[in-house]
Amino acid sequence: MKSLFFRTIIAALGFASLYTISERSARADEWGCQVILCLSNPGGPTQYGECRPPIEKLWSWLARGHSFPTCAGVGFQSSRPRYEPYYCNAGYSLSSGYGPRGSEATCISTSLQTVSDSFCQRDRDGGGSYDGSVRSPRWQKENGRYQCMAYAVARPLVREKPRYIDVTIDGVGKQRVWF
Repeated sequence: MKSLFFRTIIAALGFASLYTISERSARADEWGCQVILCLSNPGGPTQYGECRPPIEKLWSWLARGHSFPTCAGVGFQSSRPRYEPYYCNAGYSLSSGYGPRGSEATCISTSLQTVSDSFCQRDRDGGGSYDGSVRSPRWQKENGRYQCMAYAVARPLVREKPRYIDVTIDGVGKQRVWF
């Protein structure tokens, strides 16, 4: 009788431990599914109040170097975390290179803009007045007259959250998540 009692207790403890383990997995999986659902929102991952806690947890999770959470039954892929600290305003593209201070990033306008004539003037040495605020200054005929045109150069803006991953959700598309 004693052995039957002990076997019943051991079996009950075994089933209880399996139950608690499976419940923990379900909670982790639930968070991953919440993240995927929030990321698939066209209005942005934090548009709705219910999405803010799981997405903020995701940003914190990824910032500590953890992998993207999983969600069973949903087809998605995520890239490795990447780092991009700078960005440019609309109409400019980010350009990087090496200068006197090492690696430098600048924003260069995507179309020619009218600039001061002093950038296109030639002095005796054949060089124009160039201070790094424009690239490729040239005289160009616009509206029947010549104007000094160049690509404007601006300082890049610094991102508040410079790390990101790209998440591709089947049926939704690609989403970049900054953290």
